[in-house]
Amino acid sequence: MMASPSGVSSGSSHLLHSSSSEGDLKQGMDDQRKRKRMISNRESAWRSRMRKQKHLDELVAQTSRLRDENGYVMTNVNLTSQMWANFEAENSVLRAQVDELTHRLSSLNEIIDCSSSKNDINGGSDGIGGGGGDDFLNPWNLMYVNQPIMASAAGMFMF
Repeated sequence: MMASPSGVSSGSSHLLHSSSSEGDLKQGMDDQRKRKRMISNRESAWRSRMRKQKHLDELVAQTSRLRDENGYVMTNVNLTSQMWANFEAENSVLRAQVDELTHRLSSLNEIIDCSSSKNDINGGSDGIGGGGGDDFLNPWNLMYVNQPIMASAAGMFMF
């Protein structure tokens, strides 16, 4: 081995140069790993942003779909409510008509019962119309056609 002017052999100079080279190599590898990690992190962040954007787009579409469905349901609810109110009004009218017709039928039945019992008492003749009690029940007797029933049977016959 040869001695250098500084007194250090060329072999140890080679070691210093070699360790410096290894340090540079190690530093370069560290820099390369950092760059790869940065690139990987950027790609991961980009994928994460894309997932979030896709999720946001899906939520916006779902919101739109639910609003449309809600409008459809509200329209059906309003229509059904309106139909229910119409049916309820019609039912009220029909109930009133049933009550009126029931009352009229009851009055007519009372008149028939009264007339029948009067015919039984008078021997079949009540002296009205010359033909007996049958005149009142005779459908051809025009005196009673289309006459509204205004009172109960009790108020119609005065004894």
